[in-house]
Amino acid sequence: MEDMISTKKAGYVTIIGRPNVGKSTLMNHIIGMKLAIISKRPQTTRKRMMTVYTEERGQIVFLDTPGIHKAKNALGEYMDRTAIGTIGDADLVLWLVEPSPGTGEGEKAIADILKKANVPVILVINKTDTVKDKEIQPVIEAYRDILPFERIIPISAKHSIGKEELLSAVFSFMPYGEPFYDEETLTDETERSIAGELIREQLLRNLSEEVPHGTAVEIESMKEKKSGWFIDANIFCEKKSHKGIIIGKEGATLKKIGTAARLEMEKLLDKKVTLRLWVKVKKDWRNDEKSIRSFGYRDDR
Repeated sequence: MEDMISTKKAGYVTIIGRPNVGKSTLMNHIIGMKLAIISKRPQTTRKRMMTVYTEERGQIVFLDTPGIHKAKNALGEYMDRTAIGTIGDADLVLWLVEPSPGTGEGEKAIADILKKANVPVILVINKTDTVKDKEIQPVIEAYRDILPFERIIPISAKHSIGKEELLSAVFSFMPYGEPFYDEETLTDETERSIAGELIREQLLRNLSEEVPHGTAVEIESMKEKKSGWFIDANIFCEKKSHKGIIIGKEGATLKKIGTAARLEMEKLLDKKVTLRLWVKVKKDWRNDEKSIRSFGYRDDR
């Protein structure tokens, strides 16, 4: 009996770009659920996150990656390795950029990486809602000169503008095949990992300057009972002065962070959450490989 040829498509798509161009926002809107944390701060995403989009045309496995940047510490080097390391295994790369006609050294460095990868690339010009229509064409012309793209698609991930056009283009490059995951699978992240990220999201949103970039979250315990989830977590920072900033006067800042994170967890887990937070100091942990790995930033994931 001859093997049946699949009429559906299935493939892997890596989303790359500079920090803060909207990679996680795009992925969340395609999946239809907030799984990746977002903030206005660059380098919000620190590790690769996989999400699975399944519909009648087939299945796309998206890999959201940290923003490619000039690393200033060992954590930054890990983030760049993670982003670049996902390209070679992808069937397609989505390179997200902002609607600015200038291409700097950062964009040229990404273009050089993609030239060597031998993977089809779609340029996605995000945040088109922030400019006039006539301002988009110069951006297209500027990027056409640095890499031969399969397609160039303007979108607004925040407002889901261009989403269907982008999905159709992505599916056109996916190979025929059976899905890798069942229809219910949305991500390979554990509830524990997502809970930690939701706390870190609130650190990014509620703290200023360098303080939130030097924080890491460790979920010490996470237990589900009939009455809900009970979660204990440690927030690590690099300086004693930062600890005081995170806690705030009479604990006000830490309470605000904990309340906001708890509400996000309750949306995700669909249950009442009791969250307890502690703040600890781990000096210069972003340059300590052992600490970086202990917080889940590992090359082997």
